[in-house]
Amino acid sequence: MAERVRFPSTTGPELAGLVDLPEGEPRGWGVFAHGFTLGKDCPAANRICKQLAAEGIGMLRFDNLGLGDSEGDWGDGSFSHKVADTVRAVEFMNDSGREVHLLVGHSFGGSAVLAAAHETPTIAAVVSIGAPYDPGHVEHAYDALVARIEEDGEAPFLVGGKALTLKRHFIEDVRNADLREQIRTLRRALLVMHSPTDNTVGIEHASEIFRAARHPRSFISLEGADHLLTGKNQAVRAARIISAWADPYL
Repeated sequence: MAERVRFPSTTGPELAGLVDLPEGEPRGWGVFAHGFTLGKDCPAANRICKQLAAEGIGMLRFDNLGLGDSEGDWGDGSFSHKVADTVRAVEFMNDSGREVHLLVGHSFGGSAVLAAAHETPTIAAVVSIGAPYDPGHVEHAYDALVARIEEDGEAPFLVGGKALTLKRHFIEDVRNADLREQIRTLRRALLVMHSPTDNTVGIEHASEIFRAARHPRSFISLEGADHLLTGKNQAVRAARIISAWADPYL
């Protein structure tokens, strides 16, 4: 069971989300941040949030600017916008009487929740899944376009047959993003989840995040999983682990 919601982004256009609702009394509430260009309905977001709801944790997942059902132009966004809109999503839930204590982020969204937690006082626990320690790692997805973007200011970026616009400000913003101090001073419980067979974001990123963090911190190896968690039961297994780990913090 899911509730469709809309709320304004930090730049104005409305963002579309789904709140996956528990059947009974909720154990708690969380917000999920999706990967680079994936959206709220990608397998990782969909399956993890539905399973967490089945475990009693209501989850808001939403499309970032210009993706899925959200308004706006993806090209106007950046890593900083993603962080700010994750904070806005938590505020939206809190204002609706569903106080959020859990942040979960996958891939690029995992980097975003590490930063967003600092701006969300109600958050007690943060989970990163296959997240890059350096958000600039995402540049490998568009490295062939960098020279053109630096010269022309923007370039078309094809994702799943859809042309998005990648702009110079995105590249500059993500290159300037540095999570080291934010991870070190997180002051929330942290669960780092990563697959040693992740061929998109290497396991060394999880090691760097874990080393930078202070206790309470935990690491779970998602053995055999791919980066997008598309294999059978991979996302469900991750959600069940998150549910058990997060229990003291809800």
